[in-house]
Amino acid sequence: MTVTIKPQQNSKIAVFLSKGFTEPVLNAVRNTPERKWNSEQKTWFIPNTQKHLDLLLNNLYNTGLFNSENKEEHKAPLQSKIEINSQQNINNTETDFKKEIEQVKTILITKHYSPRTIESYTKWIKSFLSIYENQFENLSQKHINDYLSNLAVKYHVSPSTQNQAMSALLFYFRYIKHEKLANLSEVTHAKKKERIPVVFSRDEVLKVIEKLDGSKKLIAKLLYGTGMRLNEALSLRILDIDFDRNEIIIRHGKGDKDRHVMLPQKLITEIKNHIEAVRKLHQKDLHEGWGAVSMPGALSSKYPAGCKDFKWQWLFPQKNRWKNQRTKEEGRWHLDESLMQRAVKLAVAEAGINKNASCHTFRHSFATHLLESGYDIRTIQELLGHSDVSTTMIYTHVLNRGAGGVI
Repeated sequence: MTVTIKPQQNSKIAVFLSKGFTEPVLNAVRNTPERKWNSEQKTWFIPNTQKHLDLLLNNLYNTGLFNSENKEEHKAPLQSKIEINSQQNINNTETDFKKEIEQVKTILITKHYSPRTIESYTKWIKSFLSIYENQFENLSQKHINDYLSNLAVKYHVSPSTQNQAMSALLFYFRYIKHEKLANLSEVTHAKKKERIPVVFSRDEVLKVIEKLDGSKKLIAKLLYGTGMRLNEALSLRILDIDFDRNEIIIRHGKGDKDRHVMLPQKLITEIKNHIEAVRKLHQKDLHEGWGAVSMPGALSSKYPAGCKDFKWQWLFPQKNRWKNQRTKEEGRWHLDESLMQRAVKLAVAEAGINKNASCHTFRHSFATHLLESGYDIRTIQELLGHSDVSTTMIYTHVLNRGAGGVI
């Protein structure tokens, strides 16, 4: 792993992170004041001053991943490139490291974990192993406790993030190291902050939706009309829309659970028209030799030709076609979450709504407005797919607004 620091002409320093960088290294850059991320160049920029340069270098060396014994003094404004390489035991340790990561992926796939969970577990295990790579053969409960505590104390992660990291590490020790760890009493846990969800008024929902167009507008209507999560909406396939039963099937939702939600009557015509447009796009793709789609789970083996069937196509396909590097199949993926998130953020701003709202706000608004309309909490719990009603109860706090005051 290499961090490259280069002076720029605009009194800035560019910071490049090589592939395989870990969470502590990323946080070392993030903790440098006035840093800015350029998504197009995939580069961090900080002011080219002695203060900022010293803070950046100290943050990097404090991760313990770089050799601070040979630390040089660098004067700002920086004139030439700096490269900082991590300490690595290149041969056997790196090979074992990669083997174990591949083993983790294989077991997760075999156990039918979702792609998102596979990605997050792999990320946390890589981060953990990179920090303790010099003790690779002697990893223990203490290393887990120290790592998780450090996430809470030094990096101030949320409880859910810390729990995700803990689940990943417990999985690694159980299935790769074949050790069942149970003593997590020494872990410093991140403090959970009770937050009331951000909710749109009914009028605000309409204002935001009116600022959207095309498939993004329809997605927003579905989020509000059904209460589904963004990734659940984007993962819908044509066969998940059941017009005869007036319902939508959400497959492999959070916790790998399937559920049914209502199909809003007002959206039926709009969805049918959208499906017809997707059909024409799919026929065009087939004519040009494309048209394959990624199949869920073991269905790719069970129905090898199913990847080109219309019923398995994404309800909200991407504009551009893609190539699956694993199967070499060519087709389309579903619309990317980041595109929808950006569109909603912009729509909220254009609508003049001063709330820290996102796509998930439609889900919060769906639940709150149902409560306001007299629906019981158990029905809302089922529609939202919550395993515990206490999670759904948070929406009652939104309703429990105080009196209007004395004037």
